[in-house]
Amino acid sequence: MRPIRLLPDGLISQIAAGEVIERPASVLKELLENAIDAGATDISVNIAQGGLKLIRVTDNGEGISGEELPLALTRHATSKIASQEDLYRITSLGFRGEGLASIASVSNLLLISHQPGGKHAWQIRSEGIRVMQPEPSSHAAGTTVEVRDLFFNLPARRKFLKTETTEFAHCEEIIRRMALSHAGIAFTLRHNGNLRGHWQSAEAAGRIKAVLGEEFTRSAAWIDERSAGIGLQGMLALPAYSRAARDMQYFFVNGRFVRDKLITHALREAYRDVLHLDRHAAFVLYLDIDPEQVDVNVHPTKTEIRFREARAIHQFIYHGVSKALSSPRSGTESLQSSSQLMADDIVPPAEKRIPDAPMLNYPRQTGFSSEMIAQPFNFYQVLSGSESDSTATQNPFRQTGAGESNEHPAMPPLGFALGQLHGVYILAQNRKGLVIVDMHAAHERIVYEQLKLQMDEQTLSAQRLLIPVTFHADSLDIATAEENQSLLQQLGFEVTVLTATTLAVRALPAILQGADAEKLVCDLLDEIRNGDPDQLLAARRNELLATMACHGAVRANRPLTLIEMNELLRKMEVTERSDQCNHGRPTWFEISLAELDKMFMRGK
Repeated sequence: MRPIRLLPDGLISQIAAGEVIERPASVLKELLENAIDAGATDISVNIAQGGLKLIRVTDNGEGISGEELPLALTRHATSKIASQEDLYRITSLGFRGEGLASIASVSNLLLISHQPGGKHAWQIRSEGIRVMQPEPSSHAAGTTVEVRDLFFNLPARRKFLKTETTEFAHCEEIIRRMALSHAGIAFTLRHNGNLRGHWQSAEAAGRIKAVLGEEFTRSAAWIDERSAGIGLQGMLALPAYSRAARDMQYFFVNGRFVRDKLITHALREAYRDVLHLDRHAAFVLYLDIDPEQVDVNVHPTKTEIRFREARAIHQFIYHGVSKALSSPRSGTESLQSSSQLMADDIVPPAEKRIPDAPMLNYPRQTGFSSEMIAQPFNFYQVLSGSESDSTATQNPFRQTGAGESNEHPAMPPLGFALGQLHGVYILAQNRKGLVIVDMHAAHERIVYEQLKLQMDEQTLSAQRLLIPVTFHADSLDIATAEENQSLLQQLGFEVTVLTATTLAVRALPAILQGADAEKLVCDLLDEIRNGDPDQLLAARRNELLATMACHGAVRANRPLTLIEMNELLRKMEVTERSDQCNHGRPTWFEISLAELDKMFMRGK
């Protein structure tokens, strides 16, 4: 065995560089953080061959004096913290004093800086671990760092790098993150001499639109939550804009891009009820918090953090995002652009709770004209409980003359039902045009939200069956029912064991009356058996209620009267998250009259 000995400084620097500098994008991140910390308002980035040949960052920040240039390339030298107390209240992006030193140890580096008011600029060069002396130079106020031939002295590390295209993509993502987190700074990006991005100084919303595009901002809701000195702002894409990958998820804590398990879990839980299967949410969120309440000194890359009050932060994020996603919507783009939800179509949350169940259990109506034909407007007024207007026109949807409004003041957002399509969809007419509703998906969401509300308020009541439903069950179902009687009762079920192979359902939740009791209980027992019963109500409650709601929702191919259709539309308008069913699928779309005219080439 070799004797213990001190490592040479050069080898120490290269080992440290391995922790901080993984690829060209890591270099760019360190240089951009330094420029931002220096107070720059304009940053220019030039990259060649994906960053393998050249990375040059120029800023108009406060600069570095000639005397301090050697220290800038020395490990553990920094202007950002000076004491242990500073380490627990970090307000800058950089603070470890390793970035420039690590970069210099694995590249050919040139640093030129000119402090405002100084006589001239100074520059310093390094070739790997060999650092030259500072010398006078020419440069505008600010700093330029030029990194060439990355990993030239570590060929093994260079072999692990990907293609030029891939490495540039990683660099581009770094500058997008910086541009999103610091909207007040102008950024310019060039690759191989070609302009690849330019973002002027802007407000946060304008910068998000410039970086992520108009489609994202049109499909997103703005969030602005504050409580106990914590703030959460940004934009949340509505579920219809979900992604196949996590490529559009940006979360910043005090201006720093982070990837944190606690934050990820809070966001995933907030989107759980509205995101379809394996789709991923898209968002740009900014969390502002007292620096003393967050520890950023966890990993050299500085993307991992710890919160001192982790549970409180989790709940704050979860409830804030859930609130922003829960408002009923009043309109979408066309079927051709169904992923785009217009911000001006959002309806303020209704100041009332969801109407009580049961619903859609009316007897068939007779005495009206055909169920598939729209009724006069005063007929709808009677259905909705509003007073009849003797002067109201018999057809509120008629074409108006010059100077007349085509919008009836009492027209609700989702309009009035016209009829059913193949027993699956409800067709309705609103102010803007045609509304198409998936009646099962919409009703499923309504029942689900009712179940959640009743569980929260402990008002989930059971409805005893006149004739118990008995069915054959396997041994696992029998055992699960016997062991979870208390849980079943909490959920509004009375299930008893008749024999070693027979179960009897004597009561169901009142809201689910009419559901297939056997299928519902079998699925429920399966959910309970595959989860931890002690944690079921706390951690998996919503999944269980979603299963119940699916069984309680009106099925396809069931004819509905206009009364029932309109009741469903009205309940959708006051139900949270009514744009998606419990599985994240859309519940309705809107086609405007202008789009219909275009389809039929009217006016041409």
